[in-house]
Amino acid sequence: MCTECGHTCQAGRESESWWAPAVSFLLLVVGMVWRYREIGWFADPWIEASWFLLSFLPVGFPVVREAWEAAVRKDFFSEFSLMLITSIGAFAIGEYPEAVAVMLFYTIGERLQERTVDKASRNIQDLLEVRPERAEVWRDGAYQSVSPRTVKVGERIEVKPGGRVPLDGVLLDEEASFDTSALTGESLPRMIGRDGEVLAGMIVRGQAIRLRVSRPYDQSALARILSLVKDAAERKAPTELFIRRFARVYTPLVILLSGLIVSIPALVGLFSSTFAYHFPEWLYRGLVFLVISCPCALVISVPLGYFAGIGTASRLGILFKGGNYLDAISRINTVAFDKTGTLTTGRFEVTAVESGSLPVDESLALAASVERKSAHPVAVAIARYAEERNIPVYEPSEVSEIAGYGVEAKVNGRQVLVGNIRLLEERGIPVPEHLSREISTVVVCAVDGEFAGSLSLADVPKEDAGKAIRRLRKLGVGEICLLSGDRQEIVDGMARRLGIGSAYGDLLPEDKVRCVGRIAAMPGRRVAFVGDGMNDAPVLALSHVGIAMGGLGSDAAIESADVVIQTDQPSKVADAIAIGRFTRSVVRQNIVGAIGLKVVVLAAGALGFATLWGAVFADVGGALLAVLNAMRVARVRL
Repeated sequence: MCTECGHTCQAGRESESWWAPAVSFLLLVVGMVWRYREIGWFADPWIEASWFLLSFLPVGFPVVREAWEAAVRKDFFSEFSLMLITSIGAFAIGEYPEAVAVMLFYTIGERLQERTVDKASRNIQDLLEVRPERAEVWRDGAYQSVSPRTVKVGERIEVKPGGRVPLDGVLLDEEASFDTSALTGESLPRMIGRDGEVLAGMIVRGQAIRLRVSRPYDQSALARILSLVKDAAERKAPTELFIRRFARVYTPLVILLSGLIVSIPALVGLFSSTFAYHFPEWLYRGLVFLVISCPCALVISVPLGYFAGIGTASRLGILFKGGNYLDAISRINTVAFDKTGTLTTGRFEVTAVESGSLPVDESLALAASVERKSAHPVAVAIARYAEERNIPVYEPSEVSEIAGYGVEAKVNGRQVLVGNIRLLEERGIPVPEHLSREISTVVVCAVDGEFAGSLSLADVPKEDAGKAIRRLRKLGVGEICLLSGDRQEIVDGMARRLGIGSAYGDLLPEDKVRCVGRIAAMPGRRVAFVGDGMNDAPVLALSHVGIAMGGLGSDAAIESADVVIQTDQPSKVADAIAIGRFTRSVVRQNIVGAIGLKVVVLAAGALGFATLWGAVFADVGGALLAVLNAMRVARVRL
């Protein structure tokens, strides 16, 4: 199935290998050599015709089949029918090599396109695989592993650490930590207390949890996301290949003109005594006209232009899933970015350290000692920060986790508290007032009842995030916005830091879909959305062009996207747009040039000024020029 034209291409049902065009090419070359050298036995008309018919079949039979299937669908004037009639015409006037070459060139162009699309698709797995296949439900005094579809509302299920929650439910434990990034894009784990709502798709951190199911399987948060992807994908109209649209007008027109070339002079001969109508001569002209009309330059150069564009992008770590997306991205004038994992690293880093009653290094050593064994992203960032600065850490004792607040421990005989501001306030330890106004995540440390220092952490921008925004501005992308499930103040701060004008925070997947849908509905807007998480899959499918960060992104996002950035560099979005625009420009040049040359040669053929070989030379020469122009895409400099 050709993803660009939306139906099976002429070689689509054949083996994806190149055996058919290879065999056809070999037989064609041998036949032309024998013909040129006037081999005695090959001069027999039946032997010569049979040989070239044999070379025609490997590439011609699939086109014959597609022309028949198109006719059954009442599509009588497809490019398949034009190719078939042209080849029959060439055989009828004895130009067997041209008949074979028409099909051979067409097949090679189609194979190049199919190979490109197949390579770009990356064999990504189906979205439904993100759904947990089993649920542990309490029945008959024990937990039983069953399909989530069979679990009823009100039943109790258990999810082990690291497991994905299969159904929406209410937490029965005192408190638990969840990775919610798949649903909301939030970079921090979420703490949920007893009777709090837990959504399908969340990942359990820490200890096993128990839930009371609140919604059936088909109404869960995860099911809603998958439904959004399906609905949004259905709203994407398939992009039809230019050649297919062109052939619907061009094919019946040239067939009609070819018939008129033969029939009109016959009518003139009936009513004019001065005009001598010679049927074989006008039949030859009509068939020459028909052979000339074969759009070889278009057939070769248009897919080759997109092939070159896709190849150039692939070398830069940008995968387009089809040539139609190269064309679509060239029209983009609005880009919406997800924040976490797309413009940011998705990993917490210490951005600032403040001292209190102790020097910075000493308070950092105590805080890192307490956090060193925790798997929490913030704790990991603090431990890593201390290690990078060669700060010595110690073995803590009497470690106790205070759920929702932080950790308390003894380090070298000193009582150390590390956690959020609420922890110190709960213990009556004063905290500098400005820390409460801090936008980023703040971790405070108290030693022996005194404020000892603080660390500010943030999910920092990727190295080339700022460059990405500047390059998009230079390309004329007028509107750039930031969408995230993080708090609005965090998203605003990141937008200011990167120079992005519009920022939207506290968004669930449904909110992102509505937001992008609202922007896309504005007159003249062509929107590209760039994301990396499963929660971004619906909006990736909805946008005019969906771009996924594929190196670290989820399979769901990659499956829904039209373009995949393998390197996870946001600056590649600008590269993708630049390549798309240059490719579209080159393809347009080829289309105009090929059609212009074709019109001139068709006119010459109809008037009898062009021989068949002259027409072949013009056709091959035009195709060669178009191919050379298309190859400029492979050498484009960004």
